[in-house]
Amino acid sequence: MKIENHDGILVVRDDLIGLGGTKTRVLKALMNDSTNTTFVYASPRQGSAQIALADAASQLGRKAVIFTAKSKHRHIKTIKAEELGATIIEVAPGYLNVVQARAREYCKQTGAYLVPFGGYTEHISVIEQAARELNINPTQVWCAAGSGTLAKQLHKAWPNAQLNAVQVGKELKDIPGTVHVWPHKFDKGCKEPTPFPADSYYEAKAWQVCKEKAKPGAVFWNVAGN
Repeated sequence: MKIENHDGILVVRDDLIGLGGTKTRVLKALMNDSTNTTFVYASPRQGSAQIALADAASQLGRKAVIFTAKSKHRHIKTIKAEELGATIIEVAPGYLNVVQARAREYCKQTGAYLVPFGGYTEHISVIEQAARELNINPTQVWCAAGSGTLAKQLHKAWPNAQLNAVQVGKELKDIPGTVHVWPHKFDKGCKEPTPFPADSYYEAKAWQVCKEKAKPGAVFWNVAGN
C-alpha cells in the first residue's frame, strides 16, 4: 500500500496489495483464522469480491467457489476469478436472490464457508488497522460504498474526519457521514478516466464525485484496480 497525491487529494492505493485490493486483505485474514478449506461467494456479474476471493484462495492454497448469473458471455471479472483457480458455478435464472440461494444450499450440503455479500467478513477490523498505520490525519475521507462496511471502518480509523461515502448501488443506511448518490445504475460502469487503476463500477464512480467536492486534506481510499 502507498499514498499518492492526485489533484491535491491523497489517494490510498490499497489496490496494490493484491488483485482484490482491500477485500483480499480481509479475506486472507479470514482464511488464516479458519479451519475451512473451501470458501463460497454469490456474486453479481460485475462484483469485485469474486476476484478478491479467488486471489486470497490462490495465495493461501484454499478453494474458492463463485456462484454467479449464467449469461451468454462471462464478465471479465468472472473470467479473471477462474484464471486464478476459482470454480465457477453459473445459475439460471440469474437473479441475485436465486444465485444467493444456490450458494447457501451448496454450503449447507458441503460445509463450505459462505462469504457475506460484498466480501467483507468479521475480520473487517484489518481495514481500520491498516488505515491507522498510515499515520495521517485527514480532514475528509472518501470511498465508494456498496454495503457501507468499508466506510464504517474508515470512520473508526479517522473519527475526526468528515466521512463521505459514494453510494453506487443499494440505498445505504446508518452511515456516520455524508452519502453522495451516484446517479446511474450500478451495472453501468464509469467511463471517465482515473489517474490510478480503479474499478469502473465502484472507485471510478466515487473518484468523479470526490474530485468535484473534496476539500483540502481529503483522503480517497482505492479498494481495487480491476
